[in-house]
Amino acid sequence: MKKLFGTDGVRGVANVYPMTAEMAMQIGRAAAYIFKNGKKRHRIVIGKDTRLSGYMLESALMAGICSMGVDVLLVGPLPTPGIANITSSMRADAGVVISASHNPFEDNGIKFFSRDGFKLPDETELMIEELIFSKRIDSLRPTAKEVGKAYRIDDAQGRFVVFLKSTFPKDLDLSGLKIVLDCANGAAYKVAPAVFEELGAEVIPIGVKPNGTNINADCGSLHPGVMSEAVKQHGADLGIALDGDADRVIFVDEYGNVVDGDKIMAICATDMLKQGTLKHNTLVATVMSNMGLDIAMKRAGGEVIKTAVGDRYVVEEMLKGGYNLGGEQSGHMIFLDHNTTGDGILSALQVLAIMQRRQKRLSELALVMHSLPQVLVNVRLPQKTDVMQIPEVAKVITDVEEKLKGEGRVLIRWSGTEPLLRIMLEGNDEATIRNWANEIAQTASAALGGENRG
Repeated sequence: MKKLFGTDGVRGVANVYPMTAEMAMQIGRAAAYIFKNGKKRHRIVIGKDTRLSGYMLESALMAGICSMGVDVLLVGPLPTPGIANITSSMRADAGVVISASHNPFEDNGIKFFSRDGFKLPDETELMIEELIFSKRIDSLRPTAKEVGKAYRIDDAQGRFVVFLKSTFPKDLDLSGLKIVLDCANGAAYKVAPAVFEELGAEVIPIGVKPNGTNINADCGSLHPGVMSEAVKQHGADLGIALDGDADRVIFVDEYGNVVDGDKIMAICATDMLKQGTLKHNTLVATVMSNMGLDIAMKRAGGEVIKTAVGDRYVVEEMLKGGYNLGGEQSGHMIFLDHNTTGDGILSALQVLAIMQRRQKRLSELALVMHSLPQVLVNVRLPQKTDVMQIPEVAKVITDVEEKLKGEGRVLIRWSGTEPLLRIMLEGNDEATIRNWANEIAQTASAALGGENRG
């Protein structure tokens, strides 16, 4: 079991264990030790989002890395996929992202990319933890000229803008489109507007005034209502909302209706099927994706492979099977032909390219998939346990599955970042499945002394 790393790096309340400056420095030291690859000088990229605590953690990580004789390349606020891209293009030994993604500003996190731009496997994260807790490298202290140095990469944002535009078809542009763009007061507040404007769109930006404490605050992909109202107010063609580190994206159509990650994957995957560019005619999604996605793909002549929740597991399956498109309902989309990780801006560009090439509105494209009603109920429990080993909980789950009669499903899983049991049901009638989900939640709560979070 890992002690620090969860499904997406180390995460928690900033300045509270494990997200302290002291731990960040130790993480930096351990990572620097692991990523040395025999070159004369070694380099690790550090980027961040716009959280106030980013300054503290950036300095601590930098100190830890430099103390092991590794140089640091500081890129400042930049989307997570931008840091992956810069790490790979600059041939650095690794990249570090200081961000808690869609979490509120008081949280923060640390996650790594290897030199090829992919997130670290579990084995490497376990190695970092082992070095920290065993204290094996405490005595390793380079001195004199062997100490690392920090450099600031002033044109990192410009480099990423150029890269993103290169993923958009050269025979198309965005002229004629009015886009409401919500950057969540996060890492993409400069990059994203520049990309869409330079490709010819009229951009109405919101969430582009970060102050260190307003990241994801009533804005961004977790709060698409603000964007929806702006689309209707301005008569825009669509809205695009990123999260704090811009690795996910949620859309609204011209009517202000939310178009989530499942529908975006359906739009992109079925279009790629028609173009003959979807490798093995297969889309990779997680177990949280709606059954409507499977139905849409089957109708179009493709198939869906499901993984555990977490974009890292989607990428692992894509690499293993040679697939080039995957993602999550939450809006993480991975286009491996272009980038190595979830990229909200890049994903938006792929959707906009389809709209422009086919001359269709987003609402029309979204008709490719019909979502089954889906209900998610969370129960906070004292400790993680296999609920199927608890007779009364197992019985109510089995009873619900029998009532669904193959026209829906029950998915029970633990959150990767919180002590929450997530109970997800799909079926034809939302009120009915909500009652059944609450019944399972109440049974689990009563059996284990938990708190139903709704």
